[in-house]
Amino acid sequence: MKTHSVALVPGDGIGVAVTEAAWQVLQRAAGQGGFGLDSEIFDWSCDRYLETGRMMPEDGIETLRRFDAILLGAVGWPAKVPDSVSLHGLLLPIRKAFDQYANIRPHRLLPGVEGPLRKEGFDILCIRENTEGEYSGAGGRVHQGTDAEVAVETAIFTRRGVERILRFGFEQARRRRGRLASVTKSNAQKYSMVFWDEVTRELAAEYPDVEVTSYHIDAIAARFVMAPETLDVVVASNLFGDILTDLGAAIQGGLGFAASANINPARTAPSMFEPVHGSAPDIAHLGIANPVAAIWSGAMLLEHLGETEAAERVIAAIERTTAAGIGAVPGRHRTEEITAAVLNALD
Repeated sequence: MKTHSVALVPGDGIGVAVTEAAWQVLQRAAGQGGFGLDSEIFDWSCDRYLETGRMMPEDGIETLRRFDAILLGAVGWPAKVPDSVSLHGLLLPIRKAFDQYANIRPHRLLPGVEGPLRKEGFDILCIRENTEGEYSGAGGRVHQGTDAEVAVETAIFTRRGVERILRFGFEQARRRRGRLASVTKSNAQKYSMVFWDEVTRELAAEYPDVEVTSYHIDAIAARFVMAPETLDVVVASNLFGDILTDLGAAIQGGLGFAASANINPARTAPSMFEPVHGSAPDIAHLGIANPVAAIWSGAMLLEHLGETEAAERVIAAIERTTAAGIGAVPGRHRTEEITAAVLNALD
């Protein structure tokens, strides 16, 4: 029997509960699909940081490298550890070390879920550049605490980085409905974003079957709200993609439905899958976290591992669950109720 190894990093807050829920579903799907899933749990979190001074051990990256995939719960607990410390101590190092340059986030309304716009029929795949751009970490501060203080944060765009994320987007559009939206702000950022636009036009010549539209970030943000059904694949830089995907989560009913994948398309290292709702410390003790986003992320993990049929069964089980009203409204059902309903739907 084929067996895949998965590293589980529940992290902080509700990440622990939703990771447990997702893993139960994935194990059930694996049993039905005739393959195995082995796991090891890592307690890398803000609590660990407070105990050891590190979000993960010094050899954490090499430890993860031996796994086929990583399932992450959530990272962060601002009251304990600044977000800038937790993010740069765990999530960003994994994305960069494993060259997970494609962040993929699907946005559509699940059956029974009512989004704030009450719109049906949109199906957007957002692809965010995940390793450079505005989150490159290049910069610094001088003269701190004085009226002469200066803070500089430099966005770095390489031809290799921009070309490969755009090409990944073109390939996804070719598999879907053949439309690609490229997002910049080239009217105001005349170097990096004009460069992005130029690379988009160059690659478009190689994909004559894909319809390409370039949007400014403010214009496409409005389109997400006013006409999301007109969008197919959306490709954006690290910062713009980060913002747009939270907007995408909002129109699909909330962060409890927002799944994501951090993909290494070359498969030279493990890819990582995570819900994007954060650790939600305010509800972590209530048992009402919606595990749908984590379970959906798990389905994306299965698909990446080549277990497509199992992934499709998990998605279908999620859809049957929300169509029955379970997990469709934030806070109405407990985490274990939603998990049990998805498991029953799988059966």
